[in-house]
Amino acid sequence: MALAAPVVLPHIPASRRGLAGGAIFTGVGLGIAASGTLVSMMMQAGLAETWFGLGVLALLLTVVSWNGWPREQVLPMSQSDAIAPQRRGLAALYVEYGLNAAGLVPHMLFLVDFIARGLGQGLVSGARYWVLFGTGAMLGPLVNGRLADRIGFAASFRIALLAQTGCVALLAANSQPWSLALSSVVVGAMVPGVVPLVLGRVHELIPDDADQQRRAWGLCTAAFALGQAAAAYGFSFIFAQTGGGYRLLYALGAIALASAFVLDLAVVALATKRRRAMSG
Repeated sequence: MALAAPVVLPHIPASRRGLAGGAIFTGVGLGIAASGTLVSMMMQAGLAETWFGLGVLALLLTVVSWNGWPREQVLPMSQSDAIAPQRRGLAALYVEYGLNAAGLVPHMLFLVDFIARGLGQGLVSGARYWVLFGTGAMLGPLVNGRLADRIGFAASFRIALLAQTGCVALLAANSQPWSLALSSVVVGAMVPGVVPLVLGRVHELIPDDADQQRRAWGLCTAAFALGQAAAAYGFSFIFAQTGGGYRLLYALGAIALASAFVLDLAVVALATKRRRAMSG
């Protein structure tokens, strides 16, 4: 998941990288859905048999896709020819991606429980909204990727942060069916959908240097994992201490996403000010 996209994308025309990145991460969502179906079927034969079956499936998929990897190498620029990467923009992107991960945790961990127990609507109703969440997850990468091809990855990521902030905050204040449905679909779309946007943003900040792109993407992946893990532990602790404060968790998630959005705007404003100062 961390290496496939940065290996493939340098071989894709720049005008189609958003769509290509979206297709790659839609594959992740489809794989999750498929494995969930297969595991429930395989478990009837036993746990060891299930692991063996998944291993065989992974081997078959590896064989099928083996010749699809790019054969030619994209050579990185030499240090003398390379333009210094926008380090401030990259550092901000790492923080923003980590905050984005934290903001998604309330939906990923507590959505069904919030609906089933917090709102007293039962597990069937909670599962219904989780299906909407999954539907959004399947569509999100392609929609976001297509948007990025039209308006750029930086603007698309900013829009995604704003949309996530609003839809996570919505559940902190409203529990009407329409708000539950809207929030489930949009946030579900952003769970995998924000990934190609950040990956594309890395390519914008570090053009024409595949080696540096892979390193930066590795740091992005680590930042996302760290933000997700920290928020999962922290929100679970808060949930236990408050005796089920679901709305507080959604408010905190919205604050994390809003912070990422404000940081992104601040970096853009600072860069614009610097350019004006240099040109003046």
